[in-house]
Amino acid sequence: MPASSREWPLWEIFVRSRQGLSHKHVGSLRAVDAEMAIQNARDVYTRRREGESIWVVEASHIHASQPESRGPFFDPADDKIYRHPTFYDVPDGVENM
Repeated sequence: MPASSREWPLWEIFVRSRQGLSHKHVGSLRAVDAEMAIQNARDVYTRRREGESIWVVEASHIHASQPESRGPFFDPADDKIYRHPTFYDVPDGVENM
């Protein structure tokens, strides 16, 4: 059996801090399944109790755009001016925008 087929899957780890509103990528680790990945991520990435929530995503399930196609891929948004936040007034009292 080749060595690569004996390795545990790679998991990408995202942690939301107690003060944060979103999860941030903090690293990767190998684990047999999602439950083990969460437990190991807790032990490795939140040792000082700074985490509020952990997401684990098997790396093989992540698909991304290619850096070399960033121009043509993102250019269509330029002609949709309503997507730019400069056209909206944020009312007083609205937080986290």
